[in-house]
Amino acid sequence: MIKCGFVALVGKPNAGKSSLINAIIREKVSIVSPKPQTTRNNILGIYNTKDSQIVFIDTPGINKTASGLDIFMQKSVKGAISDVNVILIALDISNGVFENEFNLISQYEKLSLPIIVVLTKIDLVSDAKVFEILTKFSNFTGDVIPLSSKKNRNLKTLIDVILKYLPETKTRYFDEDIYTDRPVKFLVSEIIREKALYLLDKEIPHGIAVDIKSFKENDTIIDIDADIICEKDSHKAIILGKGGEKIKQIGHEARVSIQKVVQKKVNLNIFVKIKPNWKNNLEFLTDLGYNTNNIN
Repeated sequence: MIKCGFVALVGKPNAGKSSLINAIIREKVSIVSPKPQTTRNNILGIYNTKDSQIVFIDTPGINKTASGLDIFMQKSVKGAISDVNVILIALDISNGVFENEFNLISQYEKLSLPIIVVLTKIDLVSDAKVFEILTKFSNFTGDVIPLSSKKNRNLKTLIDVILKYLPETKTRYFDEDIYTDRPVKFLVSEIIREKALYLLDKEIPHGIAVDIKSFKENDTIIDIDADIICEKDSHKAIILGKGGEKIKQIGHEARVSIQKVVQKKVNLNIFVKIKPNWKNNLEFLTDLGYNTNNIN
């Protein structure tokens, strides 16, 4: 018998959810960016030990909805928590903890599931600040764990607390050597999007998508053609950069990261295409891998 179950990781944009999963799994599962709303799909990160398996579901940041893509993101959060054993709520401690965060916790308490609040990014604040914020949770009946994904602080404590809430099962949900349910092509597209999020101006990143057009692999090398999709001519010019320097930088950084994931040499060609209003184009969102049944 092993401890085995599902954990939904929820929270506001840029709360450190993806960084936390990557730090626990120790693999590139979800993309990380200083900009909000990085995650768009529910991504499984699978933590395995000899006697346990924790399946983490990374959800998009909770935010107001507008476009078809936004609606998909928010409905996918609801889907993620529909059949889990534990809810993990990430709060970015570097910005303090405010009344609306406690309102978020109250919403999930109504589900009658174990709730663990993780206070992320404690490496960015003083110990006194951490203690001050912890005192605000004196009436909260769940677990509160301050941690740092970057510094690997209290991650083992978090795992131990999660395991006490998981049931015992005879078998794992996934094979022991699997750390995510996402195919390599999906991870490649997310890595490219991650580099774009880092390098492009603030008004562009959430108006872009990455579409893998060609993925050819042999024993030693992978040839990849990818399109960065944007909505406007002005955005395309910024993505390309003067003399094509910006797109070259995105391509270089993406290729280096992809090679670490696939453990092979990678030839990566990135093109920029304009598709106005793509976030409301259900057919195109389906082609990108989103379940548009969650939008209607």
